[in-house]
Parts: sequence; structure tokens; C-alpha cells
Amino acid sequence: MAKKIGQKTKTAMACLEPEVRRVAFQEVSLGYTEEEAVREAERCIECKNKPCISGCPVEIDIRTFLQRVASREFEAAFQTLISKNVLPAICGRVCPQEDQCELKCTLGVKFEPVAIGRIERFIADYGAKMNWKATGELGAPTGHKVAVVGSGPAGLTAAADLARMGHQVTIFEALHKAGGVLMYGIPEFRLPKEIVQREILALQDLGVEFKLNHVIGRTFTVDELFTELGYEAVFIGTGAGLPYFPHIPGVNLIGVYSANEYLTRSNLMKAYRFPESDTPIIRGRNVAVIGGGNTAMDAVRTALRLGAEHAYLVYRRSRKEMPARAEEVDHAEEEGVEIMLLAAPVEVLGNDRSRVRALGCIRMELGEPDASGRRRPVEKPGSEFELEVDTVIFAVGQGANPLIRDTTPDLKMNRRGYIDADDATGATCKHGVFAGGDIVTGGATVISAMGAGRKAARAIDEYLRNPLPDGM
Repeated sequence: MAKKIGQKTKTAMACLEPEVRRVAFQEVSLGYTEEEAVREAERCIECKNKPCISGCPVEIDIRTFLQRVASREFEAAFQTLISKNVLPAICGRVCPQEDQCELKCTLGVKFEPVAIGRIERFIADYGAKMNWKATGELGAPTGHKVAVVGSGPAGLTAAADLARMGHQVTIFEALHKAGGVLMYGIPEFRLPKEIVQREILALQDLGVEFKLNHVIGRTFTVDELFTELGYEAVFIGTGAGLPYFPHIPGVNLIGVYSANEYLTRSNLMKAYRFPESDTPIIRGRNVAVIGGGNTAMDAVRTALRLGAEHAYLVYRRSRKEMPARAEEVDHAEEEGVEIMLLAAPVEVLGNDRSRVRALGCIRMELGEPDASGRRRPVEKPGSEFELEVDTVIFAVGQGANPLIRDTTPDLKMNRRGYIDADDATGATCKHGVFAGGDIVTGGATVISAMGAGRKAARAIDEYLRNPLPDGM
């Protein structure tokens, strides 16, 4: 007998008031209470085919998880979650569930889907408060050594899975804090750094070793990980951190940033505390951020918190085509971000001291769909205008850092400069080297990178236990 449908809309989640949060870096969304989490989990209609699981890159048994929350079996729900997802508090905050598990939710056909991500966040935080640990047994030690390059979501997931399989795993991280994009790319008000580090500690409990300030390609090459340090397999999960700038005049003026640099200075280097922390950042009075994704939203909302009187988001398409999460766009508007749709930059204008004084733009209109399925923006002749700003931040995509490519000549890259790796296994053309996440796909989501890390871990385990004969 089918479960009766009750509440047809998601249980709302409390947030800080806009006038409070626009000047502070504390977390905006406050999470569910116990009663709210139970009420939302009770909305699950427990359909037999469990389509939500097919939308989860790390294969969480979502129906069982929700049933346990609805029954107030919180520790059992935590174990269901942590057995598949080593970063549940992170995913519950930043993953686009609306495009993944919640998109597949049967309830969402007629009503709002179950708020799976919000419940995941509640259980992860509740489990941390109760100091619960994963109860799954670790595999017997295999004696095999694996190096993981990069401590972002792909690398952390691969490392955790490999450690659970019994392998000896070391993560090499270029920066002074582990976490990759989770630490430097996502602002404190959306993902507190304390939570990132808390979830990383769970990997140390599994026996994963972290070597920070190790730049693979400089400290050691990929080949030296094999020949000098004795690793038998290497997983590369370095992400896509090389910023792109448009080919327009003025991008070298003082006051022009990539979103990558702007967010790294603010997040990882705590420039928002200058001079308490000694990394400076321009505190623009009038700031323009170019782009329409989550990174653009993070940058423009950070600019507000750093004191901008006007924070503009300049996006060349319409609101419908904007790739950022709807929740993040809503939060930005509530906080006072001024969104300028159907506009694109054509020039950054400077003063006699080579500092930004304005952004030259042109109005756009939408034409036919392009390869992404979104309607292509087309310039409207004679519609040029200037936006008076002193800071311009470009959030228009990023590529692969060439360091590993340049120091590993026998590692095949695709035409976009990313590592060429098998979709199902992460295997590359180089014997014993696997890769996954943004370094393979280009910029994507945290959970998709985690899914790639999981697939690669399985393939690495198979490779180590059943090595190919020499010459194959």
C-alpha cells in the first residue's frame, strides 16, 4: 500500500536576516531543528524503485536514510549516510541536490521534492555533536601504498575509500590547509571552514596521512612518487584552479581579480581580517562581478561583506539561464546584490594611475540555443554603457593548472588541457595513474567530484590486487 502524501511543500529552513548577514561572514542558513528534520523526512513516500539513489553520485541509500530519520533513529541514519559519504555536512550545504537526488524524487513530479540535502546536513551536524563515528570495519592491511594528489572532494573521497579497503594512503596538498576548493573557493558564510576541517579529521581516523605544502610537479613529480617514494598507484584530483580572463582591454589594471584569487585571499588567507591577518585585499566601494554561476555569487556576496556600497552581478544571459543555485541567487538579492542581466563586459577602463574606474558593457539579447542548451547571447548594436566601479572580478570559468601536465609528459591531455581519463574508472594512459574530478571534467560540483573519486578508488583497488602483466 502506497504511503499517503502529506505536506506538499518542503519544510522551510531558517536563515539569518539579510541586514545581519550582509555585513558578516557567519553562516547564512541555520539548518533544521530535530522536529523539522523528522517532519521533512516523513514526506518521503517510500517508492519501491528509489529513483533518488540514481541521482546520487556517491550512491547513498536515500530511502533507508530518510526512513530512519522519520523514525528518529538518528544514529542509524548517520551510519547509512557516512558509509557512503565521507563529507556529509559539506554536501548537505553546498551540493546542488535540486539537480541530482531531489530532481529524481517521485514526490517532485507533482509537489516539491523531499529536501534531502537539508536532512543530510541535519544528521551530519547531529552526528558530530554526538561524536558518532563510522562503524564499518576497515579492510585488512594490504601493504599497498597509494598517493593522492590534491585534497579537494575527489581526492578526499578516493583516499577515504582506499583507506577503508586496507591500503596505505597519503594525500599531498599544495596549500597549508587541506580541503582544496572546499577551503579556498567557498566562503565562510556558505561553508564554515571549521566544518571542512572537522570532516577531514574523519579521514585521519581512517589512517590517511596528509602532507601539506607539497606541490606535486615541484616538490616531487608524479614519476618521483613512484620511483623515489615507492607508491604503487597515484590518483590526481587537483581540480581546475587556473583562472580564465576574457580577451578584452584593461584586464591587467589594478583592481581586477579572478574570482579564484579574490575568494582564496578572503577565505583561506583570511584577508577579510586585515590587518589582523596580513593578506591584503581591495575593499571596493563599487564592485562588478562577471558571471552567473555559484562562484560569481560567492564573489559578489563576499564583496558586500567587505564593505561594498554597490555590488553588481553582470551576466550576459537571463535569470532563467543562470547556472547558480536558485537559493544562492535569492540570498544574493535579499542581501542587496544588484543583478544586471543581459549585459556583458567589453572593456575595463582605468584612470591615470592604472586603477579601475569603470566597466564598459554592452546590452545583449538571446538568440538560438548553443551547445549547452542555453540560448546564445548576442550583442545589441549601439547599446554600450559604462558602469562606474573600482573593482572588477571575473568568474567566467577556470582551467587546469599546467604544472602536472608540464612535468609528466607521458600523461595524455584532451584538447582543453584536462587529463584524459576513463569515465568509469579514472584510469589514464599512464600505468598506475588515475584521475578524477574537475581536473578531468572541468569545473563541476562537489558531489560529482566525489563520485569520480569513488569510481577511481574501486579501480585502483582492483589494479593493486590484480596487476596487469608487464608490458600491458
